[in-house]
Amino acid sequence: MYKSIYIFVISLFAIGVFLVGCKRNHTSNTAIELSTVQKEIIASLPNHLVIAHRGTTFYAPEESEAAMRWARNTGADYVEFDLQRTKDGYLIALHDDKLLRTTDVAAKFPNRKNDPVSTFTYQELLTLDVGSWFNKTYPSRAKNNFEGLDILTLEDITQIAEGKRIKREKNGKRIISKNISGLITTLYEPDPNDNGNRPGIYVETKVPDLFPHIESDLKFELERLGWYHIHVNSLKSIQTIPGKVGVANTPNRVILQTFSKKSLITLQKVFVRTIPTCFLLWRGNDHGDIPDDSLSTFKAWVMFGQKHGATIIGPSIAGEPNNYKELLSPQHALTLKNSGLKVHAYSFDSQEQMLKYSIFVHGMFSNKANEAMIFYNKGKTNPDMVLKELGY
Repeated sequence: MYKSIYIFVISLFAIGVFLVGCKRNHTSNTAIELSTVQKEIIASLPNHLVIAHRGTTFYAPEESEAAMRWARNTGADYVEFDLQRTKDGYLIALHDDKLLRTTDVAAKFPNRKNDPVSTFTYQELLTLDVGSWFNKTYPSRAKNNFEGLDILTLEDITQIAEGKRIKREKNGKRIISKNISGLITTLYEPDPNDNGNRPGIYVETKVPDLFPHIESDLKFELERLGWYHIHVNSLKSIQTIPGKVGVANTPNRVILQTFSKKSLITLQKVFVRTIPTCFLLWRGNDHGDIPDDSLSTFKAWVMFGQKHGATIIGPSIAGEPNNYKELLSPQHALTLKNSGLKVHAYSFDSQEQMLKYSIFVHGMFSNKANEAMIFYNKGKTNPDMVLKELGY
């Protein structure tokens, strides 16, 4: 109880600092004028968006079919994932650029266990188990049916967002076909436990320097799948249900995101019809990270995003359980407000964080999308019950 009161008081203080700063600095805009297209996109993006980070990292193995189906049925507006590319050109969803943490690569390919994802073919990656590690790491959240889950492709995730699931044999292995050139195609079927939500997808170009031209590959694949087109009216029509999430059938069905300045520039060039794009910010020591804590450095990163087509800034927030670096203090928030860009911060995994930062953001990345749903009064679901209904 006392902790909640403390958080509430601190939040009120932060809000006060923010509002006073806004009053004093309302003419002190970040000195980049947004383009007409940026302004139109920003105006078209609703507030209070729930973004299911990697589907979920808490209730199911991250970026797996279980995580994405859970996020869809829970009611997230967007399912978020990291994009990488196999040796033979398939676009897959995986966070780490190596496989050791979230797969059984050490057992299947012991001599290659430390090799990057890009050195494996899609067929090789399909042999890996991306679920059992979760059961071992989080035994209290383990589910038998997480065992044997496989790596998803970009296409898999769009199909899940459209209400389908991967068609599988009784042993859980996905059913695939190959054409004469060896192209692997997955079969899908209507998800019998789909509840009608149709989320958008929030795609990150992960370590893009390892995957030259991945931005063009992404655009090509989204076009093939009907999720991007230079003409809005030519987008694939996806049936939605009144009262359910329907983002997948809007022009903003795809949001792009990257930490990379280079990739941000490339995305702007490749996607001729500009779509919502988030420039992610992280305080660290690696190339491309914000290198220090000064507000002037933070402003420089924000201005870079403004200049190169970003419509959203994605800063990290502090606090348990992730304890990321603070990039959304009231001073940071004032800079972002003056920039005119939307703010989708990461990652909100407690009601305390949501209460503290909610005034500063237009959307929340969360590993517990159900908690963000509750905070935004968008509905309440039992996460374990959702998994049970989906067959996990």
